[in-house]
Amino acid sequence: MLTPDQLYDKAIDTRDSGDKPGAIEFVKQALELDPNLAIGHGLIAKLYADLGEVEKAIEHANKVVELEPDDTFSYTALSVIYVKCGKIPEAEAAKAMAFQREHGL
Repeated sequence: MLTPDQLYDKAIDTRDSGDKPGAIEFVKQALELDPNLAIGHGLIAKLYADLGEVEKAIEHANKVVELEPDDTFSYTALSVIYVKCGKIPEAEAAKAMAFQREHGL
């Protein structure tokens, strides 16, 4: 049985070969083993956004923020996902949170 990190690596390789749906399946397996794998939620959010599955993308991007609430990049990534999904006010709010985290506000 593969570890969550190994499954994540397989997802990256699969994505890089052009198979985003296949990559999603590997990430799902990783998240079943470790639901708190923040990097996995980040990857699957991006993959879902690329495939136009807006609600799933946002759900996973928000999970990254939940798991890493003090990480500036988590909010920045959430903002990018919101932009990609056409939710500009939400993107601006996430961007503001990133700024606050970065500057200790």
